[in-house]
Amino acid sequence: MELAGGERPTIVIGGKGSSLSSADVYAVARGFRKVAIDPAALERFSRSQSPPPHPVAVESISKFLTTAESRAALVVLINKLVVSDGAVRPIFLSLIGEILGLQSGHSSLDFGSSGGLVTSLFKLNGKHPDEFVGATKVEICLLEKSSAASVGICAMLDCYASALVRLSDAVAAFSCEAARADVAFFDLPPSGDGFSIKDETDVAADIKAFLLGSKTVGQLNSEPFSEIPLVHGSFRGAVRALHDRTRVELNSSINVRSHGKEIALVALVFRLAMSIQLMCEISLERAMAVATFLGNEEKRKKFMEDFNKRCPSLDVMREGLCFISEKTASGSDSVEVLHGVYELLVILKEILAWEAAVALYALELDDSIEKQEVNDPACINVNSENEKVEKKVEKKKRKKTLGRGTSILWKVFKDMLNSQNDASIDNVATFGHWAELLALYFAPEETKFHTLLGKIKEIVESNEVRRLPKIPKGTLDFGKEQMAIREHAFSVITDVFKRHGAVSLDTPDFELSETLMGKYGEDSKLIYDLVDPGGELCCLRYDLTVPFARYLAMNNINSLKRFQIGKVYRRDNPSKGRYCEFYQCDFDIAGQCELMVADFEVLKVLTELLDELNIGDYEIKLNHRKLLDGMLEICGVSSEKFRTVCSSIDKLDKQSFDQVKKELVEEKGLAVATAEKIGTFVKKRGPPLEILSELKGSGSSFLGNSGSVLALNELEILFNVLEKTKCLEKIVFDLSLTRGLDYYTGAIFEAVFKGSTQVGSIAAGGRYDNLVGMFSGKQVPAVGVSLGIERVFTIMEQLEKEKN
Repeated sequence: MELAGGERPTIVIGGKGSSLSSADVYAVARGFRKVAIDPAALERFSRSQSPPPHPVAVESISKFLTTAESRAALVVLINKLVVSDGAVRPIFLSLIGEILGLQSGHSSLDFGSSGGLVTSLFKLNGKHPDEFVGATKVEICLLEKSSAASVGICAMLDCYASALVRLSDAVAAFSCEAARADVAFFDLPPSGDGFSIKDETDVAADIKAFLLGSKTVGQLNSEPFSEIPLVHGSFRGAVRALHDRTRVELNSSINVRSHGKEIALVALVFRLAMSIQLMCEISLERAMAVATFLGNEEKRKKFMEDFNKRCPSLDVMREGLCFISEKTASGSDSVEVLHGVYELLVILKEILAWEAAVALYALELDDSIEKQEVNDPACINVNSENEKVEKKVEKKKRKKTLGRGTSILWKVFKDMLNSQNDASIDNVATFGHWAELLALYFAPEETKFHTLLGKIKEIVESNEVRRLPKIPKGTLDFGKEQMAIREHAFSVITDVFKRHGAVSLDTPDFELSETLMGKYGEDSKLIYDLVDPGGELCCLRYDLTVPFARYLAMNNINSLKRFQIGKVYRRDNPSKGRYCEFYQCDFDIAGQCELMVADFEVLKVLTELLDELNIGDYEIKLNHRKLLDGMLEICGVSSEKFRTVCSSIDKLDKQSFDQVKKELVEEKGLAVATAEKIGTFVKKRGPPLEILSELKGSGSSFLGNSGSVLALNELEILFNVLEKTKCLEKIVFDLSLTRGLDYYTGAIFEAVFKGSTQVGSIAAGGRYDNLVGMFSGKQVPAVGVSLGIERVFTIMEQLEKEKN
C-alpha cells in the first residue's frame, strides 16, 4: 500500500531484510521520499486478533513539532509499529500513512501524549477519534512507549551531523591552504599500545590527504590549526556514538517495559552539543587567521565589519548551549533538548560556510598560487587564442600549487558559486555573498552538497596517504634503538636462566583448542581462535606454561628445568605496557623436589632477573592458593564460586574494596556479611614473617582449616629460606593476591614495579602440580615464573630517555 503520492522515490517499510536509516528518515521529513508498507507485513497484521477500539483520553500535556520533525516522527512510528509484536491493526497503520502522505498540516500533530497524538491524527484527517477506526489499548500503549518524536529528531540530527563531519574536515583543510598552516600538526601515526585516539588520527590523515602536494602550507603555527585533530576528532566520536544508538533505535521493536530511553538519547546529544560549540569556536578562529591574508589594512577592516555583522556569533551558540544545559539538568522534555541541538548544527553549518567563503576569497586574491580553471563555458572564452597564450605564460610564472585535494575543493566551490559572474573579487562584500550561498548549499537535501560530499569521500579514500598500511591494534613495530634495548635485556635474561641450569625449549605459536581451553578460568575468553582448513580447531597460545605441560605429558618427561622466550597472544584491551602480542620469558622446574626448594629457586631467579635488568625498585607479592581457598571456605563461600570470587578479589589492585564488594554482592550473589568478612582478610598485607605469625597465632580462624594449615607450613619453610639468602626484603605477603589462572595449586607470586612508570605487574608465577596430569593422567609437580618482558621494556625505554 502506497502512503504518499508523486514521483518521489519510495522507501518500503516492513519488507524482508529491510531497515530504516537516518538518511531515509531525513529524506521523508524533507519531503523528498514517499513511504510504502510491504503488503506481506500488512497481511501479517491482518491475521492477528485485535481487541475493539475504545474512546481516547486526551491528556493536558501538549507538544508540537516542526513540520519536518513531525514527518520524521511519523515514519519512525510506522516502522516501529511494523517491527513490533503488538496487535496493531492494518487500518490504524493506514491512518498514520495517510497523514504522512499529506502535503501540509503535520505541525498541528500533538506528540505530548499518546491520546493527544491519536486525537490530532484524526482531526488532521477530518475524523473524530471514535469514528471509523478508533484506537485499541495496545495501540495506545505502543504509541506511548515508541519515543517516535525523540528518535525521529535524533535521526535527522544523525543525518545532518554525519554530513557535517566530512564537510568540516574539508573546510578546515581549505583554511590550512589559505592560512599557510603547518602540516606537522597532522603527523599522528596510529599506535598499537592503545594510547592513540582513532578519531584524532583519522582526522589528521584526512587533512593530510587534502593537503598532499601543497606548496603553500608549512609556515603558520597557530592553535586553531594545531587543534584540528583534537576538536574534529571529538566531534566525530560524538556523531558516531549518536549514529550507533540511532541505528538501533530506528529498527528495534517497541518495548513496553523499557524506561529512560529519552534520557539516554539526551545524554548522547548533550555530548554532541558540547563538541558542536568547540567546532564553532575553532572554525571562527580559523576564519580570523585566514583574514590576515586578505590584502591591505583597509580591506581587512571592511572584512571584519561585514563578518561580525552577518556571520553567526558565538554568543548565539552559547545561548543555545545554555538552554540545552538547563533543559538537560532539569529533566525536561527530551524533544526540546534534541530540537535545540539541531539548531546548533544549523549554526555550525553557517559558520563553516563563512569559513569556506573567507578561505576561497583569500586564495582568489593570491596571484602567486597556481589554480586550475573552472570548466564552465561562462568562465572561459575558448575562442580567444590570445587569452590562452596569456594564461599559459602566467601559469609558468606561478610556483605555488594547492594540495591535490584542496585544488579539487577549490574547483567544486567555484562550480557551486559560479563566482566569476557574481561580483568583483576586489569587492569585500563578495565573500559575504559567497558565504550566504554556501550556507544554503551546505544541507543534506541539496544536490550540490551531495556532489561536494562525493568529491570529499573520493579524495580521502583514493589518496595515497589513506593507503598507508597500519598495524593491528595491540601490536607494535620496534626500531633499531628499541631493538638494542630488547637484545640487551634478552641477553641478561638468558644468562640468568642458564646460570641456574635451565635448558632452552620452544613450542608452536598455536595449539589445539582442547589443549588450551579450560586452563585459564575467566581469561579463556581472551584466547585467539584460528581457522584451520584441515578441520582442526586451533588457538594462538595464551601463555608458555600450558604448552610446556603438554610437552612434558606428550614426551613422558618426569623432570626438567627449562626456560623459553617466545611470543604469546591475548585478545585484550591494549594499554601502556599491555599488548595483544608480546614476549614472555618463562623459567620452570618440573619434577619431584624437596618441599619448597623449587619454589625458592624460582623466586631467587626472579629477584636476580629484576636486579640485573636494573629497572629500579620493585616488590614481589606472594600468597598461597590453598590459603586463599581456605579463606573463602572460612567466609562461607561455596566451592563452586571460589574461582569467580577470586577473579573479583584480583581487581583490588585497581579498584577499592567497596567497588569489589558491590561486584561480589550484586553480580556474584554473595551475602553482604560474607563479602565484608572477605574484606577483613584480603586487606592483610605486609612483611612475610609478621603476617605469617599473625595467621598462625592462637585464635586464628585459619588453624581450623586443614588446607590453610598446610599452606602456612609451606610458606614458613619458604620464608625462612628466603630470609637466609637475603631475598625476603623484596617479598610482601598479600592475601588479596589471587592469580586468576585455574591451574595454580600452591604458592603464587607477582612482581610489581614501584617506579614512576605505571605498567602494573611485570612478572608472575606459582606452583601448578596438576596441570601435566590434565593431559596424561600422570602427576608431575611443577613451579615456574613468567617475566612480562614488554612491560620491562617500557620501563627500560623510559629510563633510557631520562638518561639521555
